[in-house]
Amino acid sequence: MAPRIFLKLIAALLVVLGATLFTVDFLAARSTLAGYLEDTRRSLEEKSHMLASRPPETLVSECHLLAQVAGARLTVVAPDGRVLADSDADPARMENHRHRPELMEAFDGRTGWSIRHSHTIDQDLLYVAVPAGPYAVRLARSLKRIHEQVNTIRRRVIASTAVAFLPFFALAALFSRYFARRLGAIIEYTGKLAAGNFHARLETHGKDELSILSDRLNETGAKLERTVTELQREQSEMEKLERVRKDFVINVSHELRTPLASIQGYTDTLIDGAIHDSEHNLRFLGIIKQNAERLGRLTADLLTLSRIEMKTQKFQFAGYYVNGLLRQNVESMQPLADKKEVRIVIEPAPDDTEVFCDSEAVHQILMNLLDNALKYTPAGGFIYVGARPVENSMPEKVEIYVRDTGVGIPEQELPRLFERFYRVDKARSRELGGTGLGLAIVKHLARAQGGEARVESVINQGSTFFFTLPVQDLGLLETGAIQPELTAP
Repeated sequence: MAPRIFLKLIAALLVVLGATLFTVDFLAARSTLAGYLEDTRRSLEEKSHMLASRPPETLVSECHLLAQVAGARLTVVAPDGRVLADSDADPARMENHRHRPELMEAFDGRTGWSIRHSHTIDQDLLYVAVPAGPYAVRLARSLKRIHEQVNTIRRRVIASTAVAFLPFFALAALFSRYFARRLGAIIEYTGKLAAGNFHARLETHGKDELSILSDRLNETGAKLERTVTELQREQSEMEKLERVRKDFVINVSHELRTPLASIQGYTDTLIDGAIHDSEHNLRFLGIIKQNAERLGRLTADLLTLSRIEMKTQKFQFAGYYVNGLLRQNVESMQPLADKKEVRIVIEPAPDDTEVFCDSEAVHQILMNLLDNALKYTPAGGFIYVGARPVENSMPEKVEIYVRDTGVGIPEQELPRLFERFYRVDKARSRELGGTGLGLAIVKHLARAQGGEARVESVINQGSTFFFTLPVQDLGLLETGAIQPELTAP
């Protein structure tokens, strides 16, 4: 008897288990299919409305491309039912679509949808159609993948339910809904990840297996989000660097072409006989020398920029009294200032003000700024060189400035002033011997030492160039291996 009762109990449990599994399978398949169909229908509806906003001629001419972007089959139908364009079939061979239910809704000004078998491509499709002016736009997506996903979920649900019901039949009845809800949230979350929504997160409860899975999925989502953000940043950075590279090559080619053409032209003139013309030969040689010096300056500036950006520039950081740096550089430029009848005035910082920098780099910055100020300040003008602590700066910094009483710079030109080869007055800049790289070097050297460069100017009142230096050691490597953002273009 015992064996028979045992067998009957086993049989009854198997029947209950089978009925339960059948019920769970039916409900899960139905709800999952309905959910997928609803999501797919909404997605197709949104994309259809977006496509409907395009001109009809664009929909017809770019039908295949728009279908690829939308990820669905695209059909454009005229009011009389003629198919104007279809991404998967030849419109000329397609029958009249005037009586398709979804298109009838669309021609009545509403959004229509239906599910049926397509004889054109021999697949079950979900159709969504919307009005697009006098025409109708219809998107269709195959249900094959949806059925495959639903079947996958069905198998997983049946397996999970069977495992849960066999040893714990009574408890399974109480907790099935709870776990089903949590499993549904996980499935929904994985769908969001698959759709590219990496910002969403799952709620976790307790420390059971589903919570651990939720935590792992949350970690996966966070890692995917960081990865995508990093890839987008790197792509943006690569595009920016590519633009800079192209502009740099174009600008360098242009800057080299002018002096080289001048040198070649006057050299040919001398070779052709002008070398014996005592009236012009020295002038021609002087022009050749001037352009050769210009090439030398341009080459030196390019090498300086290259060393800084390639992080091979050698820096030797140390503490210096800022007033001493100002005096040394002003004394270097004083003979040129006297020759131009321009007065340089030092506006010192407090005597104990120190900066932590590379003195040679600061010398190059000040030489470039003072040289620019002398070029654009007329005779009888003034140049003021000074420094002052920056209030409430972290870390502490000192701001050094060079202010002139020259012609000034238009306000719209200021944002691009520190770009390579950018000149406000190109003809005058070349006439004065500028390479167009001086201010770019100023910006990069300032950043390489942990500072920044900026400019203020008023037309006919003069310009003031500023750059900051840290008061204390920022831990920058003296080998030039500084943070990339400090030398970004």
